[in-house]
Amino acid sequence: MRPDLHATRLSLLAGASDARAEMEHSITTAASAACAYAFTRTSFDEARQAAAAAQPMQRLAGLAFSAKDLFDLAGQPTPAGSVVLAHAPSARADAPAVARLRAAGGALIGRTNMTEFAFSGVGVNPHYGTPVNGCDPATQRIPGGSSSGAAISVASGAAFIGLGSDTGGSIRIPAALNGIVGFKNTARLVPTDGALPLSTTLDTVCAMTRSVRDAITAHEILAARRVTAGTAPLSAYRLAVVKDLFFDEVDSAVSHAFERTMRTLRTAGARIEEIALPELADLRSINATGGFSAAEAYAWHRLLLERSGAGYDVRVAQRILKGATMKAHEYIELIHARRDWIARMEAALAPFDVLLSPTVPLVAPPLAEVAPGAERDEAFFRINTLLLRNPSVINMLDGCALSLPCHVEGELPVGLMLWHAALHDDAVLAVALQVERELQAIH
Repeated sequence: MRPDLHATRLSLLAGASDARAEMEHSITTAASAACAYAFTRTSFDEARQAAAAAQPMQRLAGLAFSAKDLFDLAGQPTPAGSVVLAHAPSARADAPAVARLRAAGGALIGRTNMTEFAFSGVGVNPHYGTPVNGCDPATQRIPGGSSSGAAISVASGAAFIGLGSDTGGSIRIPAALNGIVGFKNTARLVPTDGALPLSTTLDTVCAMTRSVRDAITAHEILAARRVTAGTAPLSAYRLAVVKDLFFDEVDSAVSHAFERTMRTLRTAGARIEEIALPELADLRSINATGGFSAAEAYAWHRLLLERSGAGYDVRVAQRILKGATMKAHEYIELIHARRDWIARMEAALAPFDVLLSPTVPLVAPPLAEVAPGAERDEAFFRINTLLLRNPSVINMLDGCALSLPCHVEGELPVGLMLWHAALHDDAVLAVALQVERELQAIH
């Protein structure tokens, strides 16, 4: 894997490389077979110009970042992985998240492919093709979604930061399946303006990187804040593993990697308790009327579906249309039920600094199992539900979480999720730095 942003920037400062050379490396990769279908639109010439104009002391110093297709870019339409918006009016300005990355010296290399309207964790797109996970040359596997192209852009080395969004795991799922880092910050910390919404309640603007230290840099830029990560050892933190829900239907590869990781961390001095969290069982009844995403997506898409419904991915349209049946009183009750559930969860989590679980319960399935086609719909929806289950808990919690690779060479990628409630971002990042260090020591 290409060196991370931190190491590359040090190389620039030392004069061992320069932004123009690094950009050519990124462009060559973005144009290669490794990034097939990863980009819906590239901006190589503009990226070269930005790299040439950047200063080494800037935080991104002319290095490449990518932006998910749902972010506004001045002078371009914002299709969000669809064809029905491909010719929509151009955005008047960059989304704030994009503008902040540019202001830090980042060079936008292109718009990345995604699940249409961000409504799936699988990453399949019937309109623009589906990027292939690079973890297994022998088998084409799904990239995960909805930020599929963003993940491929980072894992391949085309971009140092993949800007995306996370409503139920859309950053952490592809990060886990591609063996990179994905950090979902507390939603309120980064503006969602200029990002086409899926769920205004759950949407989070965040990014994927190749290391935790890069995740901290990306978050600090996007949130316009400084992270206080500290230098305390793992033994200084009280950690917990939640067995409820997160391990249901877990496959053997994920279970093996997770248990090995727990042994490694305990050997390094980590204090890890196994706890019950019965509050998780309440999620089924709380979301029984359909949850936030379908209802809020339907409110946004209703008129567009009436005009252009035939142009939608049929699987995405099917999920959005489920929101049409929610009654006003059910939506209001859902808001109150979530608020009460968050309060109970925060009380249960208060004794712990960080919680640990598998990011998703399975490794990346073969693309052939879930490719577009009605005959594969049953498998698609089953896998989509499994992929979304664990990470979506943190969105419902209004919390923060980071997915970190915990597999070893020769294994398919597995993600370890470190998480907590809202505004525990710095603790999650601090522990993730320590965990990453211990896992890299055994690799």
